[in-house]
Amino acid sequence: MHIESITVGEFQVNCFVIWEKSPSAIVVDPGADPTIIVQFLKNNHLAPSLYLFTHGHYDHVSAIGDMCNMMPAPVAMHKEDSKWTFDEANQMPPFYGRPLQPEGIIIDLVDGSERSDASLKYKVIHTPGHTPGSVCIYFSDHNALFTGDTLFAGSVGRTDLYGGNSRKLQSSLEKLAVLPDITGIYPGHGPISTILQEKKTNYFMRSLELIN
Repeated sequence: MHIESITVGEFQVNCFVIWEKSPSAIVVDPGADPTIIVQFLKNNHLAPSLYLFTHGHYDHVSAIGDMCNMMPAPVAMHKEDSKWTFDEANQMPPFYGRPLQPEGIIIDLVDGSERSDASLKYKVIHTPGHTPGSVCIYFSDHNALFTGDTLFAGSVGRTDLYGGNSRKLQSSLEKLAVLPDITGIYPGHGPISTILQEKKTNYFMRSLELIN
């Protein structure tokens, strides 16, 4: 599995392009700079089979309208976030305006569901806390977990924004802590890590007392 991170927008979001066999690719969290993402896809002879969102905050979704106009593909997001993602309140001027809602299908990412896109199999793990519909995407065959703003290297997502809940976030971290230690963490911001590294060094993971 190929994984490429493209840092986009004012808040330095990690947009990930994932593929196994060209030309099909999964694009995770195209939050801004659509022309840069499209250029990467074209340079690597790739086309999106799915736009997949870890959650609905403006910095993670604001490129999707333009992306779908330039390179159409279905959009996947948990229903608890798709309810409000494209509302007027989901913006931060002057950096991010109201996200443009794409035309076409929005697929609901159901907790525990196993899906296959771009010749890759993955599992959806619902991890509320940062937002009600936050999800992590787990590629077990490749030991890769895309965590959005649920879990970072050394930290976790904030819970003081709309729909945030610290107790739910703690329960979500418990779901992640039982994954294999070698699992790579690909977060929505910052550097990559592993489950083992976070269990050893991340205060929020260490507090779960799940280290063997």
